[in-house]
Amino acid sequence: MIAANNPALQSWIDVPSDNDFPIQNIPFGIAKIGRGQPRVATIIGDTVIDLSVLSELGYFKALDIDTSVFYLSRLNEFMGLGKATTRAVRDRISKIFQHDNPELQDNIDHKAQALHDVNDVQMLMPVEVRDYTDFYSSREHATNVGTMFRDPDNALLPNWLHLPVGYHGRASSIVVSGTPIHRPKGQKKPKDAEKPSFGASNLLDFELEMGFIVGKSTQLGERVSTSEADDYIFGLVLFNDWSARDIQAWEYVPLGPFLGKSFASSVSPWVVTLDALDHFRISGPKQDPPVLPYLEYEGNKRFDIALEVLIQPEGGTPHCVCKSNYKYMYWNAAQQLAHHTVNGCNLNIGDMCASGTISGTTPDSFGSMLELSWRGTKPIAMPDGSERKFINDGDTVIMRGFGEKNGLRIGFGEVTGKILSAIE
Repeated sequence: MIAANNPALQSWIDVPSDNDFPIQNIPFGIAKIGRGQPRVATIIGDTVIDLSVLSELGYFKALDIDTSVFYLSRLNEFMGLGKATTRAVRDRISKIFQHDNPELQDNIDHKAQALHDVNDVQMLMPVEVRDYTDFYSSREHATNVGTMFRDPDNALLPNWLHLPVGYHGRASSIVVSGTPIHRPKGQKKPKDAEKPSFGASNLLDFELEMGFIVGKSTQLGERVSTSEADDYIFGLVLFNDWSARDIQAWEYVPLGPFLGKSFASSVSPWVVTLDALDHFRISGPKQDPPVLPYLEYEGNKRFDIALEVLIQPEGGTPHCVCKSNYKYMYWNAAQQLAHHTVNGCNLNIGDMCASGTISGTTPDSFGSMLELSWRGTKPIAMPDGSERKFINDGDTVIMRGFGEKNGLRIGFGEVTGKILSAIE
């Protein structure tokens, strides 16, 4: 059997050359079609495929699986079947849609029931997030922030090169792409103020991140090694971890982010499996000083995924403000998961971990407005003549990501969010 991510595969569904979803991708998500109930789906090109319908029509009958998972409004139970099973489903979908397979291709009635134009489908939150952890794993980002707010000669805190720094965030406010976000309110204290005041954030920011979703649980006290981590990571999504910089600056000492981060995070609707991303694995940076044994790893654990951020003003055209790459992570996802569980913290299916802001080595690759505008001192010019130091009301932030190698492109689509004014 040809592997589902074989670059030579072609589908009988048309896939434009710059599309994120060729037959080698086969991501998973939750789709609402018309007035129907949300269902598990995948996508090839611009065609959304209802897996519950394919199941009803008998296309998965040769697989020994509980097909009730395709009728649910979250991927948690599907992921819980285990990678051997979800991989078998993905392989079967690949077989059905290969260009030389007539079983569905020649069945007009079945195609009408199972296949839908992407513009006729509402994509929902792909998983029920049980717990959320945000890491701080881009060396360039941490150095930029340390340079701005502390000592440029000692930008990294003493622990940063020894462990993947992270914090436990808010799961309930993680929303799917397209969900509008109200500007948050909270306490702020500018440097020249004698005391804090309350009001809407003036320094609203995006953070360009990738998130991974846990697809296998552990018991309290168990640990996951770096060599086991890939078996626990079901797939990746684009992640915009919105940040209210002024609220965060006042509250974060001594315990770290709270209201400045918990008001919202946005994720892309399609979960791209690690199998689909195998072609884009690359080696990691030399970590110096050497890490402790539980953080050591073998093989290629980073991914070459090009990322970009665009800002679209109200009624205007999108303008690219950042081009970065997931490969800039100093701490990879396997190390993040190993560190997350080394104390015995248990994992639940649906847990989400975000990478932290992904910044590259050049100013145009910085993954936040805080860095791009260098704390507001270098405004970004927009095509309409306006400037941006941070995000304005009415702005829509668009993030995109894809890997591309030897003519094969595997992408994530978009994660978007429009900023609305604060609720009075």
